[in-house]
Amino acid sequence: MTTLDAIYTRRSIRSYKPDPVDRPVIEEVLQAAAWAPSWKNSQTVRYVVMDTPQAKKALLETDLPAFNRRVIEQAPVVIAMVTNTGISGYLPDGTPNTTLGAGWQMFDAGIAAQTLCLAAWEKGLGTLIMGLYDETGTPAVIGLEPGQIVTALIAMGYAETQPKGPGRKDPEELFRYL
Repeated sequence: MTTLDAIYTRRSIRSYKPDPVDRPVIEEVLQAAAWAPSWKNSQTVRYVVMDTPQAKKALLETDLPAFNRRVIEQAPVVIAMVTNTGISGYLPDGTPNTTLGAGWQMFDAGIAAQTLCLAAWEKGLGTLIMGLYDETGTPAVIGLEPGQIVTALIAMGYAETQPKGPGRKDPEELFRYL
C-alpha cells in the first residue's frame, strides 16, 4: 500500500469484528505514530491503550455520547490520546512562542492521530477518532497526570464492513495559487 493509497482508502470505522488485536501490532502502530511531526520535535502526545474488557468497562461507565458508546463497546481497542500541555507552541520558560498559544498542541495531536490511523490502516485495522467523551470521567479512568489533557479517543480494530468514502470538494474550492 502506498501512502496515497492509504490516504484515499482509509475510512472512519464505526463497526468492528470482535477479533482481538495482538499487542505487537498495537505497539507497531503506536511506534509509527511516535514519528509524527511535532513542534520543535517536542513529542508531547502520549497513548493510553485499553484493550482488556476491564479497561473498556471502566471507560464505558463514564458519561459517553450514545454513538461513541456503541463504537467503544464493539472496538477491541480504544486508545486515549493524551497531550502534555504548555510545551508545544511555548518557549522553555512557558512563554507562548506563537499567537496560537495552546492551539499548537492540538495541531500536533491531530498530526499524531492521522499518523496513527494511517499506520493502523496499513496493518489492516480500522479506526475512528472520537472527540466527544466524558471530560471528567475519562481523565479519572486513565489516570491522567497533572499538565496533561485528553485530546481524543481512538477506536481501533478489524472493520466489520468497509464504508464507501464520502464525496470531496473540487480542488478549485480548496486551494489557490498566488
